[in-house]
Amino acid sequence: MQARKRKTFPVSVTHGHEIDIPKRANNTVQPKGGANEQSIIHPYCQSQYFSCKGNNLKLGQDFFNQPCVSLAKALLGKVLVRVCSDGQELRGRVVETEAYLGGEDKASHSAGGKRTQRNTAMFMKPGTIYVYPIYGIYLCMNISSQGEGAAVLLRALEPLEGHAAMHRLRGARRREGSRPLKDKELCNGPSKLCQALDIPRAFDRRDLADDPEVWLERDTDRGAGREPERDPERDPEDRDSEGAAGDKAPPPLQGDGGEVDVVTSMRIGIESHGEWATKPLRFYVRGNPCVSVRDKRAEARGGQADVPKVVT
Repeated sequence: MQARKRKTFPVSVTHGHEIDIPKRANNTVQPKGGANEQSIIHPYCQSQYFSCKGNNLKLGQDFFNQPCVSLAKALLGKVLVRVCSDGQELRGRVVETEAYLGGEDKASHSAGGKRTQRNTAMFMKPGTIYVYPIYGIYLCMNISSQGEGAAVLLRALEPLEGHAAMHRLRGARRREGSRPLKDKELCNGPSKLCQALDIPRAFDRRDLADDPEVWLERDTDRGAGREPERDPERDPEDRDSEGAAGDKAPPPLQGDGGEVDVVTSMRIGIESHGEWATKPLRFYVRGNPCVSVRDKRAEARGGQADVPKVVT
């Protein structure tokens, strides 16, 4: 009797050609020809952003080890990944940040080198998560950088994956009968993004470069013109108050490593801190609808305000 032919399918490998891999009943793959397991792009990845074994998209310690202002700008366009307790992954692209320099920055929690139990993470190694409460009920997520007591606040994300879960998480904190949120409103504020991605206070002082539940990735899909994921239950004709499509795909960013069109502006909500309230230490992606607050005057100036010469 003639032997049955084994079914195979092509899988790409990092050195630029394809190999045939036997298909197993348990949906696992076994490389032929001695191919390295970590070099294979697994065919069952959950999405184009899924972190497979040997993931080289995850940002490591070297990325975070830079001055505060530089890190605040470099974070724009990167993807924040949150793995929920049920295994679902939520993803959002960073589109707005603020730099808090410590030292003489009077708006910083670590101004004057002040160390407290709350702000300890700001003095830890670059890439340490700093989560603090505001108004006693909301949370904000920061990332430490180079510089004594310096950290970057994540102000807004563009939701990429897990919209339905984000709607549920945000909705659980809203009043009954409130109008449904548009996708662009899910993460357009520091506390909103913590709610939408279920960032708890317990993440404070954890290492973003080496954490299994939350990390940052390079975004290889920037500039590809991909429409964001949509919740099928949402109204496709949802429009904003001006009649324009409220959830259109934002202008594409360039590929990773390229320049992002950045607007530099004043930080939000620190009016009581004198001259430091006017320092241009907020950075956001021009034209992205998920930005919390636009600065039209800064945009009219070309969005390239000079950052003050301060210790970073």
